[in-house]
Amino acid sequence: MNEKPEDIFRSCGGVLRMSEALARGITRYTLYSLRDKGVIEQVSRGTYRMVDLPPISNPDLVTVSLRFPNAVICLVSALTYHEITTQIPHSVSVAVPRKSRLPSLDYPPLLVHRFSDQAYHTGIEEHQIDGISVKIYSPEKTLADCFKFRNKIGMDVVLEALKLYKARKKFNLGALLNYAKTCRVEKVMRPYLEASV
Repeated sequence: MNEKPEDIFRSCGGVLRMSEALARGITRYTLYSLRDKGVIEQVSRGTYRMVDLPPISNPDLVTVSLRFPNAVICLVSALTYHEITTQIPHSVSVAVPRKSRLPSLDYPPLLVHRFSDQAYHTGIEEHQIDGISVKIYSPEKTLADCFKFRNKIGMDVVLEALKLYKARKKFNLGALLNYAKTCRVEKVMRPYLEASV
C-alpha cells in the first residue's frame, strides 16, 4: 500500500467504515494501531473517524446514518433537527422499509418504525452534517408522520410541532396535504391545518 492510511481517511472526509477501510487496503491491524495511537477514534461499532476533525455537531444522527444508510431520521428526532419541537429525544427515531431487517445499535438507543414503501420513500431530504449525508424527512412529511403516530408520541407534541412549524417555516399547505394523503391521515390533519391557515 503506497498511500498512508491517514491520507486514505482524509480523502474520504475523515470517516470510514471498517469494510471501506479494508476495501481501500487498510488492514484491521493498521486500523486498531491507528486507534490505539489516538490518530482515529471509533464512532460506533465498525466506524472510525480522524481525531483531528472538528467535534461532531450531531453525533447521534451521524452515527445512525453511518451504520444504517437506509434508515431515515423521523418523528421526534426529525422535529428536533428541523427545530419545530421543544422535546428532547432520548433515542433516535428512524424509519425503515416494512420488509427490511430492523437495525440495532448499542448507542445511541434507536426507536425503529417500519413504514410502507410509499410512506418510507416519500419526503426524504439529504442533509450534510459534518460532511456526512444524513437522510431526514422534510418538515411537512415529518408532521404527517407525527399525526399518523400521534397515539405513540402524544397529540400535544404533534400540535406544538404544527404551531412551531407555522411560526418558523414557510407554511406549505399543498405539501402537508400531499403527505397527509400518503400517510393516510388527511381526515385527521385537515381540520388542524384549516385552523392554522
